Amino acid sequence: MTQVAKAYEEIEEPDVSHLITEDDEPVDNPFSEKQQRLLVQCLYASWTEEMREGRPFVAFANVGLFFVPKNPALVPDVQVSLDVQLPEDLWEKRHRSYMTWVYGKPPELVIELVSSRTGGEVDRKFKEYSNQGVAYYAIFDPQRVHSSRQLRVYELHGRRYVEMLDAGWLPGACVGLKLWDGTFEEHEATWLRWCDPEGQLLLLPEEHQERATQAAHQARQEAEQARHEAARAEQEAARLRARLRELGQE
Repeated sequence: MTQVAKAYEEIEEPDVSHLITEDDEPVDNPFSEKQQRLLVQCLYASWTEEMREGRPFVAFANVGLFFVPKNPALVPDVQVSLDVQLPEDLWEKRHRSYMTWVYGKPPELVIELVSSRTGGEVDRKFKEYSNQGVAYYAIFDPQRVHSSRQLRVYELHGRRYVEMLDAGWLPGACVGLKLWDGTFEEHEATWLRWCDPEGQLLLLPEEHQERATQAAHQARQEAEQARHEAARAEQEAARLRARLRELGQE
């Protein structure tokens, strides 16, 4: 058991009845909603046990993250936590958000999407995530509101974030991040995607389906070609037998 997990285990679980876990306010723009869904769907579709070293995980989009009961939740666009499992009763109050004292640890990775200058991604949230021990913090800034670079990833050293020169692989989170120019749900844009240690994209469910369809089509073509070749071989054999009969050698 890690020191962090032990510390959380020793904390007496607080009353959470007063905490606001949902506000039902539609605050996300369509791009952010699609990006959140892309990231979460992709993990559950393609993050293999081998890649994550057999560790269970949860991944949430737009779900409250509580570090202490006295403070309101932060709501990351995406959060990923390893070595934890999804509770059975998701309607129970203590399970309606990611409460660190319930899960026993902070998430390994938090991703924030920048859509305006007032979101707090580079100051308030940056400080809070580092103070509370989130190992990796990624800021995806598709419109370059705060920086000329669309993706910045930070790794926690002590209680301070240090920007990673290569965000392609996050060893403590068993996954990598990269930008991808492509089409998701009929919208072409630069998207944030997951990748493996070699930089290969983790596939979305529809990409798995497309590959399966292509593989099935190729298999049918190969089978059809094999039948044609077998038929041609049989025709050639029949021709040779007929020729031998003509020569009286069969």
